[in-house]
Parts: sequence; C-alpha cells; structure tokens
Amino acid sequence: MRTELNVLIKKQAADKIRKGFPLIEQTALVRALPKVDEGAILHLFDESERYLGKGYYGKQNKGIGWVLTKDQHMKLETTFFNSHLKKAIEHRSEFLTSEHTTAFRLFNGEGDGIGGLTIDCYEDYYVFTWYSEGIYSFRDDIYEAFQQIINFKGIYEKKRFAKAGQYVEDDDFVQGERGEFPLLVKENDVKFAVYLNDGPMTGVFLDQKDVRKRIKEHYSKGKSVLNTFSYTGAFSVAAALGGARKTTSVDLAKRSLPKTIEQFSINGVDYEAQDIVVMDVFQYFKFAKKKGKRFDLVILDPPSFARSKKHTFSAAKDYTGLLEEAIAITEKEGVIVASTNCSTFSMSKFHMFIKEACKRQGKQYEIVEQYSLPKDFKTTQSFGPGDYLKVVFIKLKK
Repeated sequence: MRTELNVLIKKQAADKIRKGFPLIEQTALVRALPKVDEGAILHLFDESERYLGKGYYGKQNKGIGWVLTKDQHMKLETTFFNSHLKKAIEHRSEFLTSEHTTAFRLFNGEGDGIGGLTIDCYEDYYVFTWYSEGIYSFRDDIYEAFQQIINFKGIYEKKRFAKAGQYVEDDDFVQGERGEFPLLVKENDVKFAVYLNDGPMTGVFLDQKDVRKRIKEHYSKGKSVLNTFSYTGAFSVAAALGGARKTTSVDLAKRSLPKTIEQFSINGVDYEAQDIVVMDVFQYFKFAKKKGKRFDLVILDPPSFARSKKHTFSAAKDYTGLLEEAIAITEKEGVIVASTNCSTFSMSKFHMFIKEACKRQGKQYEIVEQYSLPKDFKTTQSFGPGDYLKVVFIKLKK
C-alpha cells in the first residue's frame, strides 16, 4: 500500500504548476516532507488549500518528484500508464513504420507526461531508463501497460538512481528474448551497432539524429572533419558516408578505438583511411596546432561535465574556451558544429559563449543553422530544461 501525503506548495511554485510545470522542487514546499518511501503519492495544494495536482515522490538531480495529473481522483495504476503510452506511440507513428530509422525515443519523460522515465526503441527491442526509485516503484504497472499495447522482442532497463544519478550495475534484461549483440539498427539509413546489455549507454546518442543527417547530406562532401569527444564515432560515420575527404575522431576513452572501428566497418567504410585517436581532446588541440593541422568541419559535442587527469571540463563554465581551441584549428570559412546537452543554460546563453569565443579569437562568424531535440524527444513548453539539446552550426568568415 502506497503512502499518500498532502503537501502545501508555495505561491510562486503553485502558479508554475498551474501552468503545467511538472517538476516538484524541494524549495517549493511550505514544509519539509516527513521521512517517506520513494513512490509515495503526493497530493499538492496551494497555501489556500486549493488542489493543484497529484504526483509521486522520487528524488533525482532535478527535484523530489513529478506531477502526473491534475485529476485528484485519478489512480496511478496500469490504466493511467496505458493511456500515456498510447499517446506517445501515436506521436511516433512515423518512426514505428519507418524502414530508414529503426532506433528512436518512444517515450520522453515529462514531455510525454511521466517525468523520470524514458523508453528507447532499437529495432524491436526496448530500453526503459528509470531515473529515480520513485518511478521505479511503478515498474510492474508500467510494464503491464506496455505489454498491452505494443509488440516487442525483448525489454532491457537502465537504472540511473544511484547516488548522484549514477548507473546501477545489474542485469539489464527484463523480459522477452535476449538480444544478440551487437544489434544493428538504422538511423536515416546509416547503420549503428548497439549494445543494450553493456552498461548505461548503448553506443549511439539518439537525440543527435537530425544533426548527423544534416552533416552527412550538406556539410561533409570533400571536407576534412574533426570529431571531438567522439565516443563511438557516430558523427564521423555520418561524415564519411557523406563524402568527407577524411575524418579524425578523438576521444580519451580507450574503448572508443574498437567501437569506432566497428561503426565504420558495418557501414562499409575503410576505417584505416580514417584517423581514430585515443587522447584527451585538449591535448589533441595542442598537438594539432603544433603540427599545423586544420579542418574544414569541427564537431564539438562534449559531456556537460568531464574529468581527466589534466583537465576538468564544465560546459557551463568552459565551453567558451573549448570553442576558442576549435576556432584555432578550423580553416578559413570552415564550420564548427557546437553542441551541448547541458540543461543549466539557455540557447541565448550558448550564443553568448559563441560570440565571446569568436571575439577573443578575432573572428567574424555567421550562425547558419541550429537544432534542438528531434521530434521523437517530445518536450513541453512549461518545462524549459527538458529541451536540453542545443546545436549551432557556426561558419567562420575570412
């Protein structure tokens, strides 16, 4: 039996919730909650005791829970989750029937009405990612609802609710049939090898599908391409298939070498004709400048926060400096694809980083296009941080 609590919300926060803001923040509470199990039902009221909505208690880095409904009598059981999953599936109907893209996001947390949960599709396998013990406590109802409305080969899950949101090491397989890995999926006809049973990441970040397509179709032909923080080389593969003269992939992780070779190979690209470098990106910038290397297209897609032996990188503090390093090795009239998944600053703030970096380097520039999350990563206007992805194509002028 779940605990149910009445919770008073401060005026300003109550006004936000009325407008659709889904996150329950610790600072919004009039009084601190008593000790309660994750997954407890929270009935939210303003200070005049007017009903605001119903949600659940679940701590994650963004808050202490999520509002799920404004209906006081709605039961948070299988039928409720079934309804939300059906709407999410309708929104992705073009992906579910596509022959060109078989890896996409089926359910995107608060954008689809249930904060703390995402579901990704890889062919006919699905990966559920749970971001708090609170939402995980609804696991049985959610899986039952999912089974009622979609056919699948197998289900895997990732639990991201350890201390500081870290991944919980466990057997990721849930039900159905186990996959054979690598599993080959398609994204706009580009193949990617993914592993659903090997840690928190699968091998490709699905939120960059539109950007990779654009790079492949419009920015790669005949160009020298540098892909920094390259992970498994997905941007490099897209560029190579788009006719790049040569790609250089740089990542500090040793696994990036065999993983990038694999991605090139399954797409019929000669990986020996490409450069795959295992090195700290900032050390590579120094190396490239020393050797006089310059690139027509430079891709910057760093993590929001990263630490190596010699560098600590925070996107909010250090992106301007990263851009300066990139500008220094970009050809005249070259293009820098600047990307960040950091949700703590806005696109306008990101533009300020770009302006400052170009000013320091004495470069004139033009922003030729920009991207946020693709259609399958559904967001809600009432929750800005949910639309976290910011990608800007910067063309340098002579």
